[in-house]
Amino acid sequence: MAAPDPPPAPQRRGRPRSVAADRAILAATRAALVEVGWSRLTMSEIALRAGVAKTTLYRRWAAKSELVVDAVAVLFDELELPDRGCLRADVEGVVISFAALLRRPETKTALMAVLAESTTDRALRARIREAIVDRQKRLVLDGRSRAQQRGELPPDPPDPAETARVVDLIFDVIAGAVVHRSLVSDCPVDETWARQFATLLLEGLGAASTSARPQSEQAQPDTF
Repeated sequence: MAAPDPPPAPQRRGRPRSVAADRAILAATRAALVEVGWSRLTMSEIALRAGVAKTTLYRRWAAKSELVVDAVAVLFDELELPDRGCLRADVEGVVISFAALLRRPETKTALMAVLAESTTDRALRARIREAIVDRQKRLVLDGRSRAQQRGELPPDPPDPAETARVVDLIFDVIAGAVVHRSLVSDCPVDETWARQFATLLLEGLGAASTSARPQSEQAQPDTF
């Protein structure tokens, strides 16, 4: 898959930005972060790897943290929501794809570094929300629209604010669960877990408890 274009940046006077240079800078940032770690990562190191002047970086990004956010944001932009025929399968598919992205060293290292740094940096938290979180809510919007067209979900409520709250909640539940299991608990997100998670999300705790039982224990005939 071709790398997506870098995220848009505010318009500045002067020569237009080079998309190729931006891609090289973001790729160099991810590679350097994996190899040297957050504490040793410098703008000078990134500039050297990307083959650009350090002043080029500072014209685009005011700080290392901003650059790393944009470097990982383009990876999240690769996520897609293929039509797998039903809402349950779509949920399972995006969970598996999201977990696979988090397993990539460059994604895991960059995301955990900027999240840790953002605990004391409000502006960085806002940038993460804008560049990663808000952009990826498109997957929820696409999935809901597709499920509504199939008749699997009711239409959106008349109040757009209520729709936005629902979309936020769905995103938080799915992304929070996958990030916690993958990065915090360091547990696998496989087909079985994705299936059980989709059951919990769509049918509730009772159904999820049943689906977690071995097949041999489910739907046993009554005995007298």
